[in-house]
Amino acid sequence: MKSDLVIVYHRQPYEEVEVDGKIELRPNKSPNGIVPTLKSFFGEVSHGSWIAWKLREYGEMADWEQVVTISDDFGDYSVSRLALTADQVNSFYAVTSKEALWPILHSFVDAYDYGPVDWPTFQEVNFLFAQAAAEQAADDAIIWIHDYNLWLVPVYLRQMKPNARISFFHHTPFPSPDVFNILPWRNEIMDSLLHCDQVGFHIPRYAVNFANAARTLFEVSVEEEIEVEDGMSPRGMALSEPTIITRLKYHDQHVNIDAFPVGTNVNYIEEVARSEATETKLAEIKEELAGKRLIVSVARTDYTKGTKEMLESFERLLERREDLHGEIRLMCVSVLANQNMAVYRRVQEEIEGLVGRINGRFGTFEWTPIMLFTGAVPLEDLIAYFRAADVCWLTPLRDGLNLVCKEYCAARIDEQGCLVISEFMGAAVQLPYAVMTNPYSERFMDAAIDQALDMKPEEQRARMQMMRRNVSHYDIVQWSQHTMQRFEELAESRAGRPVSHKKSAAAE
Repeated sequence: MKSDLVIVYHRQPYEEVEVDGKIELRPNKSPNGIVPTLKSFFGEVSHGSWIAWKLREYGEMADWEQVVTISDDFGDYSVSRLALTADQVNSFYAVTSKEALWPILHSFVDAYDYGPVDWPTFQEVNFLFAQAAAEQAADDAIIWIHDYNLWLVPVYLRQMKPNARISFFHHTPFPSPDVFNILPWRNEIMDSLLHCDQVGFHIPRYAVNFANAARTLFEVSVEEEIEVEDGMSPRGMALSEPTIITRLKYHDQHVNIDAFPVGTNVNYIEEVARSEATETKLAEIKEELAGKRLIVSVARTDYTKGTKEMLESFERLLERREDLHGEIRLMCVSVLANQNMAVYRRVQEEIEGLVGRINGRFGTFEWTPIMLFTGAVPLEDLIAYFRAADVCWLTPLRDGLNLVCKEYCAARIDEQGCLVISEFMGAAVQLPYAVMTNPYSERFMDAAIDQALDMKPEEQRARMQMMRRNVSHYDIVQWSQHTMQRFEELAESRAGRPVSHKKSAAAE
């Protein structure tokens, strides 16, 4: 059965668990996160498919069915698993995506490494994703591609399925043209993206960067540009944009550009936050803290996340404020997602070294300033720590969005707590009532954590109420409804009825 909606994403939409020597496919443990969010779209169509990769042994044929039918809480849908070798995965994902494309996307030009890239393998894997999607898709299906490691899928798909509605969503930042154009494959990448009917981003800044990059490379005309409402791009912020280009024309292709941030599952987080299990865990955390104040910081291990800069600021905090010695604790979660990549191992070693130094300098038998977690903390436990935390400190040097800050706000059902965030994370334009800081400046970082720790309960409540209102409005349900509306508009534009965006999508 051909699918009306095909989602193309590198991760499989379930967890593989070995039981008695056999692999069982189980739903994701938490309903929060991008995978269950994307699966929820299958409930809006007659039949859906998911395209992902699965590792096979080198030199051997895959010993599994390529296409399987999954039945879970989201309904029945197909999953097509591409059989990729470890060499293909390493080349396509660990090397090209992470060592060449990732640093450019985040404007870390010094970390960019062109040398080991095997571009033909990247092309080959993208072609295989496109081929698998085309095999599952109806002729006029919506084919929804996710993230930069699949940048070349659209151009291959347009050849295979000329009448399909192709949509692409970036979960990362998109850099300014002068940075993007460092990539030797810039023309091939941009040409592929301009074969989409729609290209989506979290915030207007990334959409504007994309449109400007396209205009530097090709003869692209702007068909529509509108103002961004202040609610999504307040003036004076690092990632503010007053206007957004919402449609381009490239040859005979109309390309809609959308900016709307992914939300979190607020209802689920609030339900967990109020649960008896969380109350019990919260009591245990407070007993362990014994009156100490708690700062929480959660991130993957990555040089873009600013964990090193945050730890150095915490060290300076302890240097200048002896009144906090023995009275405060930092819970630092730095999850090493890919142990095989040397760059991330180096970052983790640096973080562990900093934590050891700070604990060695200031710790006593009775007090350890920093608790470092290098493994993933279950969301249910994290929500309890969020409820206990006086401050949530999230200061990446660059981040596409950052859902942790939204999860913290959703968990604060008591309307207390202080959120310190980097102005270079996408979510910052939605949360102007957080304490903003510039992670590139020691002075700004230090002032921000002082402000958060010294903030009166009345001010905390006023700020948290405003942030919770925004997070609740722009939740995952709103993002899903907005996305489905855009898909319907793509159908209208394919029928020859161009859709005019009377206001920025992000300001709805």
